[in-house]
Amino acid sequence: MTENAEWLADRFEAARPRLRRIAHRILGSAAESEDALQDGWLRLSRADVANVTNLEGWLTTVVARVCLDALKFRKSRREELTPDDPRRDIAAIAPGERPEEEAILADSIGVAILILLDTLPPAERVAFVLHDMFDVPFDDIAAIVGRTSEAARQLASRGRRKVRGASAAADSVTQRHDELVRAFLAASRTGNFSSLLALLDPGATLRADAAAVAMGGAAYWETDRLETGIKGAPAVARTFAGRARAAQPAFIDGKPGAVWMHAGEVRVIFHFHMKDDRITAIDLIAGPDAIAQAVIAQTAG
Repeated sequence: MTENAEWLADRFEAARPRLRRIAHRILGSAAESEDALQDGWLRLSRADVANVTNLEGWLTTVVARVCLDALKFRKSRREELTPDDPRRDIAAIAPGERPEEEAILADSIGVAILILLDTLPPAERVAFVLHDMFDVPFDDIAAIVGRTSEAARQLASRGRRKVRGASAAADSVTQRHDELVRAFLAASRTGNFSSLLALLDPGATLRADAAAVAMGGAAYWETDRLETGIKGAPAVARTFAGRARAAQPAFIDGKPGAVWMHAGEVRVIFHFHMKDDRITAIDLIAGPDAIAQAVIAQTAG
């Protein structure tokens, strides 16, 4: 490695932590963020930066542009899939993503903000993240998104209004649902049938995928109807009474739920569906692919 190449490598490594944080917040994916940084390094290693006075600013622009392109590609993938294609809702997930990596990312940014950011159009998201989270000037953002400085300011402003407005409405609902899940798990552990019944919608259902059943679910839950579905609040309450002792509260794809872990790995996801502050359905998911695709963030007990 030449002296100049070594100098560039040292400068890139010094800037890497900030660049990683920027990529994380724009993309919401640990694996995609690392890809963006790798692309940024390749562009730096091939560029003539002799006359660049602010190398960190130059790198921020390069990585942000890479992230913007990734967001646009992600959006185009979703649009190419037909509405009934099961891959439509997971088109943005990078291959090989591990849930523990995403849990770390979700913890550092906040689950709610990740979900809200994903609703913003690519340019809006980039402008909002760069300005509001990293104080990047609008003139620099304009060069990244290909707009005027005033247009970049408007993009960030629209993103800010959407995130703040949605966050205020979502926070109270999320908190109520989180309390509902915790109350249900507590009632399950103690076998409090009447409390379980009160937390369930009359038509509540309980289902498990084939992997959960194969794992011994039928024996543990003492029923052979998990795959076909247990229906009705009384039946679901009886099934849960005195069980789910090892289930831990967690956010699953940004929504309150629970997980069962073994040897440090998530083995079963409890998806809770809620309406009008009652639990309408619980799905037990143990399929490795489904778990790998979920963004799981454990919460304090």
